[in-house]
Amino acid sequence: MMLFRPTLSVIEELKATGKFELMDLRVDEAEHSMEMHLPYLAKVFKGHQVKVVPILVGALNAESEAKYGKLLEKYIDDPKNFFSVSSDFCHWGTRFNYTHYDNKHGAIYKSIEALDKMGMDIIETGDPDSFKKYLLEFENTICGRHPIGVFLHMTKNCSTKIKIQFLRYEQSSQCKTMRESSVSYASAAAKVDGE
Repeated sequence: MMLFRPTLSVIEELKATGKFELMDLRVDEAEHSMEMHLPYLAKVFKGHQVKVVPILVGALNAESEAKYGKLLEKYIDDPKNFFSVSSDFCHWGTRFNYTHYDNKHGAIYKSIEALDKMGMDIIETGDPDSFKKYLLEFENTICGRHPIGVFLHMTKNCSTKIKIQFLRYEQSSQCKTMRESSVSYASAAAKVDGE
């Protein structure tokens, strides 16, 4: 069994900056990313007590992503800390109002994969500005683009050299026609470079 407890000292420290606020119950209940991560974290940290600082990142501009990255960078330098960033990748189809298709990749699902892999390659560089340019150019519907942006700013500014590597990529379905839809999923690990 694993116990998840909030780290109140860190939560109070973040609140004291004036840049964080507690979310109301309605927002908390509508947000599902934590529920998606907890089973995996429970498996990884089985038998250990883990303190959690849940941070919901909403819609931010590039300047705010950089600001929050700067505020949080010191926590990434502490080897006792672990970060879990949640995001789907491309939401493709008319129901998502996104149907980018580059036929040089062949089938639609291959075009989606190429688009996502381009973003994943950029994320692996750790460069938040390149990731922002990619999003502006292709408008990929990566719902966690802002938490990813904050995390990239954290890794860019911290004193620890962090290496990001994608481990797996999947799509909910392989779209072959414009009538179909798909959501992409990717998992990555970020760890101290050289470990």
